[in-house]
Amino acid sequence: MSTGPAGHVARSTDRPHSETTRETPVRTRLRTFLRTSDGVSIDAVYDPGAVVYDTSRTPADHPVVVVAHGFTGAVDRPHVRRVARALARYGAVVTFSFRGHGASGGRSTVGDREVLDLAAAVEWARELGHARVGTVGFSMGGSVVLRHAALYPGQTDAVVSVSAPARWYYRGTAPMRRLHWLVTRPEGRVLSRYGLRTRIHHRDWDPVPLSPVEAVPRIAPTPLLIVHGDADGYFPVDHPRMLAAAAADQGELWLEPGMGHAENAAGDELLGRIGEWVAGRAG
Repeated sequence: MSTGPAGHVARSTDRPHSETTRETPVRTRLRTFLRTSDGVSIDAVYDPGAVVYDTSRTPADHPVVVVAHGFTGAVDRPHVRRVARALARYGAVVTFSFRGHGASGGRSTVGDREVLDLAAAVEWARELGHARVGTVGFSMGGSVVLRHAALYPGQTDAVVSVSAPARWYYRGTAPMRRLHWLVTRPEGRVLSRYGLRTRIHHRDWDPVPLSPVEAVPRIAPTPLLIVHGDADGYFPVDHPRMLAAAAADQGELWLEPGMGHAENAAGDELLGRIGEWVAGRAG
C-alpha cells in the first residue's frame, strides 16, 4: 500500500495558521486542513479544553493530547468526540481524520502511511503553542502512535496505545478475518467506501512497515502506556503482552477487566485515568 517507506519526512507542507506560533498560543477552537509530507489533506480540529479554564498557567504550560482514531473512525464520529471531551479535562486536544476517512483526502493504507498524518497533527499541535505533546491511539491508531514515536524520536512526550495489534496480518479472530476481507478484496473495498465511509488503497504494502512490536523498543525513553481489554474481540491479550515485553521496564501495561475493543469500549473512567497519566508524564 506504500510507494516508499513512511516516516522519513516529519514536517507538514501546509501552514494553515502561520500567524500562530509557540510564543502566541491560542485559547479558541480551530478547524483546518493540514497537509502531510506526501501531499494528503487531513481534516483536523483543535479544542483548547482545560486551557480555557485554567488562567493560572499559559496555554504553553498545558499538555496537548493528539488522538489517533481506529479504522473507520473520523473526527466527527460520536465515539471520537466523546474521547476528545473526556481528555479535554486534562489539557488541549487535537483530533483528526486519517487519510481515506471522513473529509480527509487520500485512501487508507491501514496503518502504514497514516504515520505521516499523525506527524502533521503533532506538528500542528506544537505550532499552536504547546510545549508538551502526548499521543493517544486506538486500534489502528494505537499501532500508528507506536510507529510514530519510534520513527520520530523526540516529537512526542508521552504515548498511549489502546487496543493495538502487536503484529501485522493477524487473522486469529472472526472480526479480523472480516477486516482482512474488506481490505484485500475489491468488493470489500467497495463496501467499505459506501457502507463504512472509508476509502481503502488497493495496493499491498511495499515495503511492509515496521510492526508495532518492532517499534516499541525504539520509543524509550519516552513514557509509554499500553492499554488493552481482556474481552477484546479483535486482538487477544497475547498482543498487549507482546508489546509490554518489548517495552521491558520502559512501559506500563493496563489490562482492563471486561473491556472490549477500542474507543467504543473505553469508558469515561478509563479515559479519565488515561488523561491523568498523559498529564502527569507530558504535563
